[in-house]
Amino acid sequence: MTATELPPKLAAIRDDFLELEEPDRLLLLLEFADELPALPPRYAEHPDLLERVVECQSPVFMFVEVDDDSAVHLHATAPRESPTTRGFASILAQGLDGLSTQEVLDVPDDYPNTIGLTKAVSPLRIRGMTAMLARTKRRLREGAA
Repeated sequence: MTATELPPKLAAIRDDFLELEEPDRLLLLLEFADELPALPPRYAEHPDLLERVVECQSPVFMFVEVDDDSAVHLHATAPRESPTTRGFASILAQGLDGLSTQEVLDVPDDYPNTIGLTKAVSPLRIRGMTAMLARTKRRLREGAA
């Protein structure tokens, strides 16, 4: 994967955002917030397994797992009253789901800056999404070690 090449789901998400005018990008982000996958029962019943993303302004918790088929799954939770953060978590959860560890590690670290929201939301919010991606990659590296 080159620096500009992305896995198909992440590329499609980026393209969907970039095709819209800025105000509509925020509406799409809200749609993603509503589509954040629910935690599987094994995590919903054991929140101690989730890791807090302290770089996010809102309380975001996540867990990264690799299944028996070597597919990555990112599980995240964020409060409904934090739609920006929830939207970012949803983008990553949906966009990374099913990728291999290497495919996730190859996602450019600046992906959050490429989806056209840097003017619509604060740099601090973008930094939160960047931290979610970095934490996901770190967890995968730790799991492989």
